[in-house]
Amino acid sequence: MKTVILDGYTLNPGDLSWEGFESLMPVEYYDRTPAKDIISRIGNAEIIIVNKTPISKETIDACPSIKYIGVLATGYDVVDVKYAGSKGIVVTNIPTYGTNTVAQYVFALLLAACHKAESHSQGVFAGKWQSSPDFSYWDSPQTELWGKTIGIIGLGKIGSRVAEIACAFGMEVIAYNPRGPVITNCPVKFESLNTLLEKSHVISLHCPLTEETRGIINKETIDKMKDGAILINTSRGPLVNEEDVCKGLSSGKIGFYAADVVSKEPILSDNPLLQAKNCMITPHMAWAAKEARQRLMNIAVNNLKAFLNGAPINTVGPAR
Repeated sequence: MKTVILDGYTLNPGDLSWEGFESLMPVEYYDRTPAKDIISRIGNAEIIIVNKTPISKETIDACPSIKYIGVLATGYDVVDVKYAGSKGIVVTNIPTYGTNTVAQYVFALLLAACHKAESHSQGVFAGKWQSSPDFSYWDSPQTELWGKTIGIIGLGKIGSRVAEIACAFGMEVIAYNPRGPVITNCPVKFESLNTLLEKSHVISLHCPLTEETRGIINKETIDKMKDGAILINTSRGPLVNEEDVCKGLSSGKIGFYAADVVSKEPILSDNPLLQAKNCMITPHMAWAAKEARQRLMNIAVNNLKAFLNGAPINTVGPAR
């Protein structure tokens, strides 16, 4: 048997090792695979490892030797899992690996919104403090989190960890969970979406992208927010209507938007957020701490080992 890794670079740009896979069978590795090369690179391989390279019905039909598709991510929409299942192909994903890393990143974005520490440091190195008539200055309002209300939309593992950290900051935590209330390790009050929008100084998105949650942040829901609310999205870009967010930023209804994800990735040059004020966008990197990527790698290897042993784990789709 042979494993083909079609797009391994984002998981391992050189600071990790593929030896876990290599210990199981021969591995053919590619940093990235353009669409035109997917079928030829798979060839007669039985094991396919992908991150964002799409595996469609047409690819599955053209590569009948495929027995297993391991997705190096939690989301698995790049694979036609229904069709793969109909062909007896096992598809696995990585359900939990970055809880602490992503939750930490939420607060990196939130603290950036509250203090603009990096831009103030840049001002110091540009000579602004040297020329200041005062011992202290700031170019933007400073915001204290203590006593503020954070509304978390989606209280899964990451959302729950964000709640715990928010409690440590002295914030009041309220949540809207589409699947209903869950048990948490810190005080959380569950509210309707409308109540959460009305009460929250900070709103953080942690729900999966479904037909129900697509565009959950739009003109109607933005209008219900507190004036100047901080909105954070480390989940999925299409959870927000980006045009409506831009209008909310322009009017001041949204005080700050910090996102690690956008509707189309990599970001397109005409994305309206690139021209928005009070907006911070980072390149889908909240998951990328080395420790989290190593956990992801370990889980991916264990997924394949379990499949080879005849007892697959972390399966998705009809072949579960």
